[in-house]
Amino acid sequence: MSPSVEPFNEAKYKALMDGLKCKEILLSDTYASTDYFRLEAEYYNSTTVSYRRSLKGKDVALNIQYGTSKFCDEQKNGYPVLRLNELHNAFIDTPQKYCHTLTQDEFEKLRLKKGDVLIIRTNGNPNLVGKAAVVLEDTDYAFASYLYRVNTNEQINPETLVAYLNCRYGRYEIDKNSIKGNQTNFSPAKFCDIVIPHFNKSLQNTIEDSFAKAYQYREESISTFSQVEQFLISAIGFNFESKQSNISIKELSESYFISGRLDAEYYQPKFDQIESIIKRVEHTTLGDISEIESGEFLSEKLYGNKGLPYIRGTEITSPTVDSQSAIKVDTSIDGLKAIETNDLAFAMIGSVGNVAINRKGVAIVSNNLGSIKLHDKSISNYVLLYLLSDVGQAFFEKYQTRTAQPKIRKEDVAKFIIPVLHKTEIDYISQQVLKSFELKEKTETLVNYAIKAVEIAIEQSEESAEKWLREKVAKLEE
Repeated sequence: MSPSVEPFNEAKYKALMDGLKCKEILLSDTYASTDYFRLEAEYYNSTTVSYRRSLKGKDVALNIQYGTSKFCDEQKNGYPVLRLNELHNAFIDTPQKYCHTLTQDEFEKLRLKKGDVLIIRTNGNPNLVGKAAVVLEDTDYAFASYLYRVNTNEQINPETLVAYLNCRYGRYEIDKNSIKGNQTNFSPAKFCDIVIPHFNKSLQNTIEDSFAKAYQYREESISTFSQVEQFLISAIGFNFESKQSNISIKELSESYFISGRLDAEYYQPKFDQIESIIKRVEHTTLGDISEIESGEFLSEKLYGNKGLPYIRGTEITSPTVDSQSAIKVDTSIDGLKAIETNDLAFAMIGSVGNVAINRKGVAIVSNNLGSIKLHDKSISNYVLLYLLSDVGQAFFEKYQTRTAQPKIRKEDVAKFIIPVLHKTEIDYISQQVLKSFELKEKTETLVNYAIKAVEIAIEQSEESAEKWLREKVAKLEE
């Protein structure tokens, strides 16, 4: 051996393996690591953190239950069923789909109640899998099989469990224990095997209080949005409480020969009534005041953790685009149809009628979505509220086509009639919508504070985390 060449010793072997992000595991250790046999390399190369005091998922779960796999649709017939895209910022939204085949007994067993924790079980986006939300009021909702429910025991309260699962260290455990494939899966069995820090009661109570305040802001945000929607409906001159026939008799000359549509739903009398009321005031069309485009198809090969947000249907189920949860695409924006601040995104396939505003930044919308780029961005909040109101939703209902799933063309969205209210009314509506968004942002801030407090407790101490969280909450409420 040349004198210049050193022997390949144990230290060099360890350095080589660390550089390759590899570990050497004895077969006997694979049996001891979990309650079931894991051989995939990713499990043993995942980030692992040791806690001063810890529990397993099975130690904190009083009960775990899958949701229903029965078919759901948007016909509002049957029981409302919560899906994974209705979990936002650690809370749940109102379900948009219903199941008419659930029996009363099945529904009661699946009814979501205060203290339930919902966890996303499976999705093609691994960043969504394992995300959790807490139910803070009894509901009349069931939940779908993409989710499962966890009820906790005295070891940890629901809010602290949700904060942990949504923090960086909870993400390590979820990623480590998930099964990867075309769909990433984090099943109840995998939840039982994750490691959870054993936090003291004082910190848990402070986290619970933070969630309660966040929920209060959330409810105020929803109420503000609902009240200004009623103001808008009244300003246009609508009364949706009046009943009318669903039957409309049309000659071909005044129906198919004009619209090219033969589906009966298109000719419901309520659509004629809505249009006639709007036409009593000054009005325009959405196509006249904006540019409407369909989105882009981007290959999954571009998906990653860095780059531009790629907005899909799951990111527009609330009034604001959820860029933070969106999968990222590693691509240049050049030549792609992007949305910018105060542009709107809407569903063209599937959940037709979903519309959201892009509050800040640049993003790309998927090919199942479209974008509305208003010429005057100062009315974006007004147009958003109008499209989400009963009036705007009626236009989506009218123009959508019903095949395997609802679809709507951008050319038809351009035909939507938009009332031109007095400037003072539009300004008031815009201000109230903005107020709703600001309350929603306070909700997000408080939840993020609770998540950060969990990380501080892990990295420093529970006393430091509790002090930091109390100070942050107090400052926000000044």
